[in-house]
Amino acid sequence: TGREVTSISSTFPVFLAGHFAWLVGKSRMKHKVMPPAVTGAPEFDRTFRAQQNCVEFYPIFLTVLWTAGWFCNQELASFLGVLYVFARYKYFHGYVQSVKGRLTGFYLNLIILMCLITLGAAGIVNSFLDEYLDFSIMKKLRKLF
Repeated sequence: TGREVTSISSTFPVFLAGHFAWLVGKSRMKHKVMPPAVTGAPEFDRTFRAQQNCVEFYPIFLTVLWTAGWFCNQELASFLGVLYVFARYKYFHGYVQSVKGRLTGFYLNLIILMCLITLGAAGIVNSFLDEYLDFSIMKKLRKLF
């Protein structure tokens, strides 16, 4: 089944989050910002904020990834999940360099999340129509192609 593929693509960001946390720790040492402090040199602040933003978005990503995969298409959702990891990496490292540097990765993340939300919503609507009205858009599309 495709669930294995979605499981793998939902696990990648966990490793990425661990890597980002490690980079925050390195930045703490470099700039001598000891816990529980969360502010310090501008580079540390950007590193910490980039990591926090990734943590804040992870539940949203997981929800829409699994919804899109479950109700629409596992492989497409998983592919978007891998792209999300790439965009998060780009966001994080861009933000560490400069506040403006985060924008490309951030916009890529938003586009990917919107795609996943759209796929999930379309899949839910299709599931509802199929279950209650015996009308499946996906089955009709498959017949065309």
